[in-house]
Amino acid sequence: MSSILVVGSVGYDTISTPKGHRTHILGGSANYFSIAASLFTPVRVVGVVGEDYKPEHMRILEQRKVDLRGLQQVKGRTFAWEGQYENDMNEAKTLATHLNVLENFHPVIPKEYQDSEVVFLANIDPTLQLQVLEQCVKPTLIAADTMNYWISSKKSELLKVLKKIDVLLINEAELRELTGSWNTIRAAKDVMQMGPKAVVIKRGEYGFILFTDTRYFILPAYPVEEVVDPTGAGDTFAGGFLGYLAKNNKALNREDLKQACIYGCMLASFTVQDFGVEGVLRVTQSELENRIQAYKHVIS
Repeated sequence: MSSILVVGSVGYDTISTPKGHRTHILGGSANYFSIAASLFTPVRVVGVVGEDYKPEHMRILEQRKVDLRGLQQVKGRTFAWEGQYENDMNEAKTLATHLNVLENFHPVIPKEYQDSEVVFLANIDPTLQLQVLEQCVKPTLIAADTMNYWISSKKSELLKVLKKIDVLLINEAELRELTGSWNTIRAAKDVMQMGPKAVVIKRGEYGFILFTDTRYFILPAYPVEEVVDPTGAGDTFAGGFLGYLAKNNKALNREDLKQACIYGCMLASFTVQDFGVEGVLRVTQSELENRIQAYKHVIS
């Protein structure tokens, strides 16, 4: 079993969907990822929060045995995001982003974390992602996420990150912007030329595509009858994906990556069934395994 280091945002979300509205609920990529990955293996978090971050929200991760020694609490307000989903639940409309303490964040990897075997660079500035890698000692697996904003504003730094990672997790819109290609398969091949050994394309309700070498693997999402809030589904997917690989000390071969994608996909299906982290927070290992068995009947 390998430990996972995640560096990402820890914050609060205000979310509106056709199913309701929630204000100032727990969010941020590192929170979703950690809750999911902690079902499998020890997780270490590096991030920053402000004075307004509630102690009970710290306890949520502590109860999952997530190591928070790398989570800085500084003067100011915590990162906050406000978004809205309308009929298309695959895409959020950002109404406001308040970087707050995240604006001046520089990740400091505690000495105890520097030997982490698995590293996940969540959706943060590529400059910060590079700073993280400079502080890590020979991780065996590095995965990263990104977004359109960094692709358009920090592409040269992002390309440096891609040369150093093993797996890129990205959605189709981001993939198109990164490569300039509208054909998903062609674009995946182009990204492989930039450095990653594997690319996982997150497609929301349409599932995922895994691309390795010259082969790809496509599966649909688990059929959820009522999608409440898709926020954090991608980070949950990443948590399940890397959690499975870390727990089982798996290598980057195609069969292991396929299984990791299925675990990530199933965990994400729990996330979308409630607001914020509530859906994935309630999941037990047995419930996850039961859903995977049900999923096999869907795709067989």
